Amino acid sequence: MVEAVRLPRGQARFASAALAAFASVTVAAGLAAWHKYQLLAGSPAPGPYVDNPLVEVDTYFRNLTGWRTGLLLAALLQFSIWLANMRDVADVLWRQGQRRRRAWLVFGWVIPVAQLFIPKMFINDLWAAGQPERQRRRGHPLLTAWWLSVLVAANAYNDAPKELKKAVSASQARHALRQIMFSEGLEICAAALSIVVVWQLIGRLERATRTAIAPAEVCSTDQARS
Repeated sequence: MVEAVRLPRGQARFASAALAAFASVTVAAGLAAWHKYQLLAGSPAPGPYVDNPLVEVDTYFRNLTGWRTGLLLAALLQFSIWLANMRDVADVLWRQGQRRRRAWLVFGWVIPVAQLFIPKMFINDLWAAGQPERQRRRGHPLLTAWWLSVLVAANAYNDAPKELKKAVSASQARHALRQIMFSEGLEICAAALSIVVVWQLIGRLERATRTAIAPAEVCSTDQARS
């Protein structure tokens, strides 16, 4: 049964690429926000509307923000698909250790209170499934740091974009931009840690799969000789 398991390395690459693309566009949006922040600190640029540098940088910032939102949704989708495929591997290695039904792979991301702990539970169970039977332990400092970064990034300064739209003075707009840049920095950290977690889990379950296959091959060889 273990021999039929295939680790979702391809899906891990897709998820990592989506997360990296999201982080890259977030960096670009942060640079555009910083440029806008600097322009707002000076006096208004003279000249026609179409040549105004503030208008130009604002256009770039809004476009990049739209792309960033789309890439975030794509990254979440790819990560969820990868997580579902990893659950297939964990079910073979340690089925009784997987505490939540598969439906929670979807509902765990959207139900308000469940959002805080259900996705982390799946990751903890996968991590434990990749350990030897006598050493199985859920949780790790890396996973805790990753999940805290995700929660903080998802909830820090959520109202900043609305405050930027409602700003009626340069000081109000700069205040909102500071919050946006800080939030984007948190999102970049969360995306980077997510990529690390993806490949750490791939490596752990790959080693566990090899360890599970080896005794089965030895038994098959002994039976053939007898």
